[in-house]
Amino acid sequence: MNRTPRLDDRRDRLIAAAARLFRQRGYERTSVRQLADAVGILSGSVFHHFASKEDILMAVMTTTIEAMTERLQAAGCSATAPLERLRALVRTELDLLHGDTRDGVAVAFFQWHSLGEGNQTRVLALREDYERIWLKALEAARAAGLIRADPFITRRLLTGALGWTIYWYRPDGPLDTDHLAEEIICLVTGRGSPSRH
Repeated sequence: MNRTPRLDDRRDRLIAAAARLFRQRGYERTSVRQLADAVGILSGSVFHHFASKEDILMAVMTTTIEAMTERLQAAGCSATAPLERLRALVRTELDLLHGDTRDGVAVAFFQWHSLGEGNQTRVLALREDYERIWLKALEAARAAGLIRADPFITRRLLTGALGWTIYWYRPDGPLDTDHLAEEIICLVTGRGSPSRH
């Protein structure tokens, strides 16, 4: 019987547990024992899948950023008009921050400084691919007269504004994600606030 799928499943479960624990407790305050307990294995078994705790953090970040980039690219390709593309990217990033990838996204946004210098460089290179999608959309929006500000600065502001929603926004609350995305688009483009239905 081939054991690879089971090993891959355990590795994937470790990555998911690490994302959750690193988000909740922070990378430095999460022990290998806690990671092992979260997936029901012995502490030493973690090192059958990863060489070090930092390798686990790196796996969380790379798998998350690759998934983020894939979803953002798909969202950007689904819309051809600059305003629709911008709307799709805002909505997708909100979904990434509050959906099934939320733990990994929070870790990728806020824990990358826990990596060693070489791994930081690799993670930042992966994030550049993600950011390029945003910058291209913002440049198109500027060329279409939808925004006036510099696309790079606009993206930095959006990164902070969207990222901060993990602290205050609740998708199951009175403000749905579509309306929040539209409010953000109104702020970025300088258009009036959308009416609530």
